[in-house]
Amino acid sequence: MAIEHPYLLFLGDAPDQLAAKTAQGIAHWRPDWCVGQLRLEGCQADLGLPDLSLEAAREAGAKTLVIGVANRGGVFSEAWISALEQALLLGFDIAAGLHNRLVDVPVLKAAAEQHGRRLFDVRHPDREFAVASGSKRPGKRLLAVGTDCSVGKMYTTLAIEKDMKARGMDANFRATGQTGILIAGEGVSIDAVVADFISGAVEYLSPANDDDHWDIIEGQGSLFHASFAGVSMGLLHGSQPDALVLCHEPTRQHMRGLPDFSLPSLQACIDANLSAARLTNPQVQFIGVAVNTSQMPGASVDDYLQRLEAEFGLPAVDPFRDGVKPLVDRLQ
Repeated sequence: MAIEHPYLLFLGDAPDQLAAKTAQGIAHWRPDWCVGQLRLEGCQADLGLPDLSLEAAREAGAKTLVIGVANRGGVFSEAWISALEQALLLGFDIAAGLHNRLVDVPVLKAAAEQHGRRLFDVRHPDREFAVASGSKRPGKRLLAVGTDCSVGKMYTTLAIEKDMKARGMDANFRATGQTGILIAGEGVSIDAVVADFISGAVEYLSPANDDDHWDIIEGQGSLFHASFAGVSMGLLHGSQPDALVLCHEPTRQHMRGLPDFSLPSLQACIDANLSAARLTNPQVQFIGVAVNTSQMPGASVDDYLQRLEAEFGLPAVDPFRDGVKPLVDRLQ
């Protein structure tokens, strides 16, 4: 799916800033796509963007109203429905990354059909995919992998794309999750693809390209996460990566959501990902480690990163704190 920008970011009646984390990510990575925010009565989140009405946002050029807030209770509130229906009447498309679908709300489906507008449920693919072939294809690809879920794979790949483009390199971020899709404007939410077609969907997302072109592919899950390893494996096979970046959060006591499973060692994670990735690209290699150090005592961070570099012979950085220059140096 390809979502038109500029965006008007819909915060609805978000109870706090955390509830608007999707919108926050979009505003951080694509500020030039965001004309403003739309907040309803009682909203406690604020992105620091201009507060615009639907009419003012339309005048400012916004094409898509993006629901950038998690809804409460799993249903769209009546206050939301009225604003969303009005947006369709005024000519906006609407995009959302929620589990519940815009197209399942009768009044929104009818309004979209009546006014010729599009509803993007970005968590749910809008096309079918072929089974993966595994055949070698030109172009270069980097995939972020992790010791666990939610360790910074999206942030790392977006930072790598930004650094590469600043150097004049030919690179594109390829989104595989709902927030990444809203940041990129297109992509495939891999966790919603039928299992047999996951690798094929990744081949579709990162097709044959020029020899010097890099697809920077957002990773999902972890080979060591009992709930989500299947998606991680499909990404490894379908992306046919030339380069891997290992993402890690060192303060975790166990796998996210799985208190009975301890985190793997970094070496075990490196070995397992290389073994799986070599099925479709025997030449794959790790080019660095990206560490989320936000929960570590500040004084210990530099020593920890230096120890990782000495142990694995790879650059180790916190992309948020340090940037990703050493990783991109390896690619260049």
